[in-house]
Amino acid sequence: MATYKQLIAEKEALEAQLADVRATEVAGVIEQIRALMAEYELTVDDIAPKRRRGRPAAAGKVGEPAAKAKSALSPKYMDPKTGATWSGRGRAPSWLGRNRAKFLIAEA
Repeated sequence: MATYKQLIAEKEALEAQLADVRATEVAGVIEQIRALMAEYELTVDDIAPKRRRGRPAAAGKVGEPAAKAKSALSPKYMDPKTGATWSGRGRAPSWLGRNRAKFLIAEA
């Protein structure tokens, strides 16, 4: 039966051999990929997946104008201490409290 040190030495020798074989095979694979890319006139952009974020853009019918962008709402409430504002939509901020009338911005 082999000793621990002998097995470790065999493992290291196999790992070195694996690294050498992989390096030579990878070089050949890269060369094949380059040859196929040249043959089919492909670029890296054709092969690499495109990173997408968020929802895809809405596809409208041909000839229709693009959807109008939503404009920002004007604030209805303001905290006099910090100057923070709230439009009245979404979750109410904590500084608003129960009496909203005292934070209401006068309409001009």
